[in-house]
Amino acid sequence: MKSIANLHVLLNYFENDSRVLKETKSIANSELINQVYIAALWKNDLKEFELLDHNRLVWRIPLITKKLAKNRFLQLIKYFEWLIKIIGKFKNKNIKVIHCHDLSTLAVGVLFRLFLKSRVIYDAHEYETEIVTLDNKSKYLLKLIESILIKFADEVITVSQGIAEAYSANYNIKTPSLILNNPPYKALAKQNIFRMEFNIPADKTIFLYQGGLTAGRGLRLLMEVFGKSIRKDIVLILMGYGSLEKEVVEAAHRYENIFFHPAIPPDLLMPFTASADIGVCFIKKSCLSYYYCLPNKLFEYAMAGLPVLVNDLPEVKKMVSEFNCGTIIEEDTFNGINNGIDRIMAADLAHLGENALKLASEYNWENQEKCLISIYKKMLS
Repeated sequence: MKSIANLHVLLNYFENDSRVLKETKSIANSELINQVYIAALWKNDLKEFELLDHNRLVWRIPLITKKLAKNRFLQLIKYFEWLIKIIGKFKNKNIKVIHCHDLSTLAVGVLFRLFLKSRVIYDAHEYETEIVTLDNKSKYLLKLIESILIKFADEVITVSQGIAEAYSANYNIKTPSLILNNPPYKALAKQNIFRMEFNIPADKTIFLYQGGLTAGRGLRLLMEVFGKSIRKDIVLILMGYGSLEKEVVEAAHRYENIFFHPAIPPDLLMPFTASADIGVCFIKKSCLSYYYCLPNKLFEYAMAGLPVLVNDLPEVKKMVSEFNCGTIIEEDTFNGINNGIDRIMAADLAHLGENALKLASEYNWENQEKCLISIYKKMLS
């Protein structure tokens, strides 16, 4: 009997993609699939071939055209080289299910369905046609492409109810299934890493932001609020990497209550999270993708038993309100954040932390995995 294979396609370097790592591990362990392949992009400091375990193999595809300039026409040439190499490599691997991560890979799935009879899963990691960096012309073009390609998908999955409902309305498809980007469930004891590393006294409350240090996350406003705060009982730790890292480091040098910690690999992250007192999740409502987001870090904070300080995004607000595990900032302003800090500092943090653990007991990867495996069973039936 020929081996049954599953192919995951990503148009990135596949360095720290926790969602793909969790999904592929769950599928590999399900025994529904004999071999899981991950096709991504190659760059100099990464392995071209990487064996994650006995039945998960990564191929980062080297491109002859990589050195070409980055204008749109030449980027398209690079894309076609990448696409052709994927087809050439996997056309004889009995790919029963091709799992397309984000819109940029969906064309590959369509070709596998048309010519190799593979089943197609479209995994929308965000509301990609509504991200902040797109102008109206680009949005229109991407929505047109997505409206055509999405009809070939046997199953669409995404990361929040708001995005799922938007896809259903925009493309006249059944509401996509939800696979939330939750961490695996793990009971965590309180840790003290940050206090020891930064010499933070026990009478100061540690607010933690972990994630991308990029625009749109309200980081500049958070640093301004903490830097100018008259409170002497709070500190802010910013942990991650990204385009604003230099500004974060400068703020950490300028203000005695702001600290920077470099990013931590996903498998080592949670003890650091458990070393804080309050988790901060603040994303500006600058596009619909951000507006409907349900960030992974919200669930990481909950897993560590941290009360959360969040801004007024519908999916986040709904989750925090349902479990009563934090405080919602009513206005995305300097005063709004200050008021939110005062309210959560006046709350019963121990009670909010207990409620956060209840959220984590329901929203964890073990429960999300059940939905993913049921989808694969349907694809293979």
